[in-house]
Amino acid sequence: GIYVPPNMAVIHSYNREVMTKCGNMILGTDSHTRYGALGTMGVGEGGGEVSKQLLGKTYDLKMPSVIGIYLTGKPQKGVGPHDIALTIVGNVFKNGYVKNKVMEFIGDGVANLDMDYRNGIDVMTTETTCWSSIWCTDDTVEEYYRIHDRIEDYKKIEPKSIAYYDGIVYVDLSTIKPTIAMPFHPSNIYTIEELKANPSDIMHKVEEDCKKRFNNQNLKFDLESKVVDGQVYVDQGIVAGCSGGTFGNITAVADIMDGKSIGNGTFKMSVYPDSQPTYMELVKNGSIEKLMGAGVVIRSAFCGPCFGAGDTPANQEFSIRHTTRNFPNREGSKPNEGQISYVALMDARSIAATAINKGRLTAATEIDATYKKPKYYFDKSIYDKRVFNGFGKADPNVELKFGPNIKDWPDIPSLTDDLLLKVISYITDPVTTTDEL
Repeated sequence: GIYVPPNMAVIHSYNREVMTKCGNMILGTDSHTRYGALGTMGVGEGGGEVSKQLLGKTYDLKMPSVIGIYLTGKPQKGVGPHDIALTIVGNVFKNGYVKNKVMEFIGDGVANLDMDYRNGIDVMTTETTCWSSIWCTDDTVEEYYRIHDRIEDYKKIEPKSIAYYDGIVYVDLSTIKPTIAMPFHPSNIYTIEELKANPSDIMHKVEEDCKKRFNNQNLKFDLESKVVDGQVYVDQGIVAGCSGGTFGNITAVADIMDGKSIGNGTFKMSVYPDSQPTYMELVKNGSIEKLMGAGVVIRSAFCGPCFGAGDTPANQEFSIRHTTRNFPNREGSKPNEGQISYVALMDARSIAATAINKGRLTAATEIDATYKKPKYYFDKSIYDKRVFNGFGKADPNVELKFGPNIKDWPDIPSLTDDLLLKVISYITDPVTTTDEL
């Protein structure tokens, strides 16, 4: 196989940079396996299904329904990909409109989105409960493949002149405003404008939802204290992962924060570039210098903040993040031990606007920023020097190294018509990768 060492890249970013190809499909064992904006259908599957693929078996499923996501217009200045993604999630998740279906992104608005915008929206389609996604491809996608020295992997993909869909979602990009997904789901959306206009009532509502969700008398919820003199104050800002840590997001954050400071108060901020090639370009064009000069901590490529393994907020802290999920205690809190914290999802641009106001919630449309949009260059040699490509080069003589807690496969008896099994866990939550386990 191919071994990408730790902190070289978030796996989805690596796959975008190296593995995608127009007209292909990628199956991955992570739910955010989404590469539709690059003309590649990405599907998050279980380990059993992916193991089946490694054995050369077929991937069997019924023909899914296809929902057209018709984009029109152009985003306002300060509105980022997460604002668009969260708005879509908030409107289709609860009614199940795209559940187990393919989201096909079409319309004249696609051309008004750069590649990082498209990838950032696409990866969040997982939160709609759709099965997979695909976008029409154009000159922007072709240029992406050219930059990554893979122009042969590009081809034009678009609907036929007459195309039939099982449904349509109409998205006017020009009407979308900076958005926040409050705890504890990406679909729990408000515009930042709405939250700032009625902070106490909304914070109280979220608190009440928390009490019902956790049903734990030992937990104390205190989001209402984040409202001071009618303003919402947050404790932490994070930009990270396959949705947040992209070149376009981080350069926009750097432009907003250039010459500013996050201050020496309780607010803190970390930025995680999504890959070493991205990190290198951010160093070369001065973005990292701008961020560090403003007091931001720069970390290596890591999914951690998305699942509670990095920058875990302190008890009762309120964190705003450009990551994929804000499920209960996914940020690392331990409610069974009496500790709770809260994560809201926001776009990197509004997180940066909040940061330069020392944690006072601010939409990026409220500030005057000049976005320089520097050109991106991809240095493949970074991967060539560190990534081990053993695909098709199996050597059975190489001994695998096991830690003391890793054992070889046990003897597995032949399957019979009847099996006596012991049930060790019963989980009703549709998400089986979080609190119950």
